[in-house]
Amino acid sequence: MSRYRCHAYLSCLLVAGAIVVVSLGARPVEAQPSPATASPEAGTAAAAKEPTKNEDGRYVTEDGTPSYKIDADGTLDWYTFSGYRRYHAECHTCHGPEGEGSTYAPGLVKSLKTMSHEDFTQVVVNGKKSVNVAQQQVMPAFGENANVMCYLDDIYAYLKARSDGVLARGRPAKREEKPEAATKNENTCFGRS
Repeated sequence: MSRYRCHAYLSCLLVAGAIVVVSLGARPVEAQPSPATASPEAGTAAAAKEPTKNEDGRYVTEDGTPSYKIDADGTLDWYTFSGYRRYHAECHTCHGPEGEGSTYAPGLVKSLKTMSHEDFTQVVVNGKKSVNVAQQQVMPAFGENANVMCYLDDIYAYLKARSDGVLARGRPAKREEKPEAATKNENTCFGRS
């Protein structure tokens, strides 16, 4: 038996040429993501609702909802890039690569077309259960998971950029530098300050 590259919280083994995942519903991590670029039609959508930068360097909409910023050269703001990283560390095992969904959980790219930031937060914090004859969907509560809660707005911004069609699949090729405020907020959230 040899180890296979898999999600950090799963145990994956290579046995007789087959990948054995020791956690229900888990999928191996893709080894080579493609670089992200904005879609051609994305420019008009992004320009229509230019977010503003707040005091922490995070982009927000007029009402204070976390948002994203992608420059003309494809440079992504730090917090949305952080959301990409955190989504793939904590969420993609169930919700699929880039939020496209899986047989195990729905696609968040589609859900965020109609779901508000408040509803997204409520579901992530408290979980959701929808069990009936046709389906069994159970989203666990992540309200006490610092690896999710400390980056919840980042994850939302990443998924919203994907949902709005301005961020392609794969790892973003360019990003802003990490703001000092992001490091301070992380340290505070994890109790390291």
